[in-house]
Amino acid sequence: MNVSDTTSETTILFACRQNAGRSQIAAALAKQLAPEGVTILSAGSEPADAVHPVVVEALAEIGLQPDSQPKPLDPAQVKTSDWVVTMGCGEACPFFPGVHYQDWKIDDPSDRSLEEVRVIIDQIRTRVQELLVTVSQG
Repeated sequence: MNVSDTTSETTILFACRQNAGRSQIAAALAKQLAPEGVTILSAGSEPADAVHPVVVEALAEIGLQPDSQPKPLDPAQVKTSDWVVTMGCGEACPFFPGVHYQDWKIDDPSDRSLEEVRVIIDQIRTRVQELLVTVSQG
């Protein structure tokens, strides 16, 4: 079976508190790595005004950019997502039956050095790759 067959019209939502770091990194990586037919979203329960500058810089080093300006977490997006990944930051994410949830314990890149953010990106890349394998297995 083709991976894209099992992931057609799959939506993954990455959420953290400010939507300025971890969820932006995860969404940028997932958009790069996900097969066709997978929609990637990101949001935050208390969105910041802008993505952390060090996150923008670290993503640019690997040819990526943030998903978008930080956006508020919309319960309707959660309900219509197949997978919701929270980033261990205690956000108030609504629970809906039939949605798969994961919580990743990842350090917040806010106020971290560029070197530290590179490590966080590597951690998130590994988790995103694992998630995409899980999603493709249906």
